[in-house]
Amino acid sequence: MAVLVTPLQRRTTRIPAPASRPGRIAVLDGLRLVAALMVVGYHFVAYDRGTVPPWGAAAERVFPWLSVPASYGWIGVPMFFVISGFVICLSAWDRTPAQFLRSRVVRLFPAYWAAALLTFAVLSLWPVVRRPVGPSDLLVNLTMLQNPMGVRPADAVYWTLWVEARFYLLFALVVWRGLTVRSATLFGFGWLVAAALAEQADVDALDVVVMPENAPYFVAGIALFLVHRTGGHLTLWALFGASFLMAQHYVAAQVGHVAQDVLGRPIPVLPALVLVTAVFATMAVVATGRLSRVRWRWLTVAGALTYPLYLLHEYIGWTLIAALHPVLPRYVTLAIVVTVVMVAAWLLHRYVERPTARLLRERLSRPLPR
Repeated sequence: MAVLVTPLQRRTTRIPAPASRPGRIAVLDGLRLVAALMVVGYHFVAYDRGTVPPWGAAAERVFPWLSVPASYGWIGVPMFFVISGFVICLSAWDRTPAQFLRSRVVRLFPAYWAAALLTFAVLSLWPVVRRPVGPSDLLVNLTMLQNPMGVRPADAVYWTLWVEARFYLLFALVVWRGLTVRSATLFGFGWLVAAALAEQADVDALDVVVMPENAPYFVAGIALFLVHRTGGHLTLWALFGASFLMAQHYVAAQVGHVAQDVLGRPIPVLPALVLVTAVFATMAVVATGRLSRVRWRWLTVAGALTYPLYLLHEYIGWTLIAALHPVLPRYVTLAIVVTVVMVAAWLLHRYVERPTARLLRERLSRPLPR
């Protein structure tokens, strides 16, 4: 505990804001796309648990070699969470709680509304691999509260949005109290301890709030942003290291769940541990600024595609696969479907998400009537 109260305890004032708010970190946009494509590969090549298998047969029979590495694509989700911890801490700095929460609403909902409605429409017209949710459940989905209300999601990948939303609400408390290096660091250590205790308490309500299996990823991202902003400190690296040690434990446990309950076939633990280690190591390199010179313009486009691609790909992609694979070779079908969902993601971003977000931002920026 002594480590926490030495240099950082004296830093009780807010770090002065830079002359201009920090812009996008291009490498993070590229890493977002990598994470999204990992999840896409997992769902299209390794996962075959639709109402009807989208390829008409087990994944390991359709892609006997490719399905093995694709079986670890779910690690793209923890990768998203580490990036989210970094980016949310960055975007919340020098903002009020209202500004922070407004930015999250504007970021999440426009693309989500469009993707949920489009997925519902596609499944209503072609209920091949999944049945659509009912109209009442669809309306609940538009609130993004389907998980706590026990309502079936319009697309299975939406479970991660409830995880993200809970992280935002927890972090909003830090913003409300005053976001500083010290407060964010104490929040990170406190969250890890609470996550460890929640494992032993076996209380469902506590698990909902603390999210023990996901907390280490968000905390790692927070720690790395603080390293990026301050130049690093032993306490911050200790927070990052503790997050990694907890994360590798949860990843090893998750492999067993994926193998037994999701894929229905055994997969080794070691590749998953190597991948999660690579995720943490890459993000650590980003935090130290060693990749700051990488500013390829296409990375910004990649970052913009990521969220719509994640929202659209699973059920719509499976429906396209089921329609195309009987008449086209499997690799041609896979290439076409990936291309279609990426183009759809760009169209959704360009013609729906951007204008809707702009309008929503303007409306929410108005003060409430007195």
